Amino acid sequence: MHKLRKAFGWCCLLTLLGTTAIAATPDPQFNIRGMDASHHQGQINWRNISPKNMQFVYLKASEGGDYTDPRFQENWLAAREQGLRVGAYHVFRLCRDGKVQADNFIHTVPKKSNSLPPVLDLEYDSACLAQLQKDQLLKQIQVMHDHLQQHYGKAPIFYTTPNFYHMILMGSFQKTPIWIRSYQAQPQLKDRKWLLWQYSNQGKISGINTAVDLNVFQGNAQDWKNFLKAQGVE
Repeated sequence: MHKLRKAFGWCCLLTLLGTTAIAATPDPQFNIRGMDASHHQGQINWRNISPKNMQFVYLKASEGGDYTDPRFQENWLAAREQGLRVGAYHVFRLCRDGKVQADNFIHTVPKKSNSLPPVLDLEYDSACLAQLQKDQLLKQIQVMHDHLQQHYGKAPIFYTTPNFYHMILMGSFQKTPIWIRSYQAQPQLKDRKWLLWQYSNQGKISGINTAVDLNVFQGNAQDWKNFLKAQGVE
């Protein structure tokens, strides 16, 4: 199999790296909304964020094999106390061992039956992609996926971009829910539907002094209820 470096042209590289602030406008039918945040948002006044307006929240917990977000524990506790549906995400480093990264996440994120499924953030890393073949990368992603599912009892979600999905993930992990980042338009995957869509990184929310990522769930209120039930989040 060819190394991934050979698979990426400059046009694809620019698309993968681009994070333009232009925001797409979700169809009104996507009325289940959420946000994701990290220490970059500073101190959040969670009392100003209503569960009625924000149906789900994802917080950055960890990255690679040894980094933890300095505000994760504070945000995790405060968001849960506010009655929000909360989950945690891990920024996957393509060069690091999947088991080591899984351990980092597990040591950081409490095992709570009413939490949302864990998320692996899978994005472009030119240095790592130059060293790995596609099958090696998929193997390490699988290792972390499996460890998180075994520990938390919930199948992880993959957060990624359309290009990374189509070039690396498509054809694998067919049952893994996909969370897509697309700021220009509603994303379309070639072989499946997406579960979550991050449509803006310039959201304004009362209680947060900086811009924040905004997301929607693909489905109506009953679909969301069914999803939560399947995850043991009543």
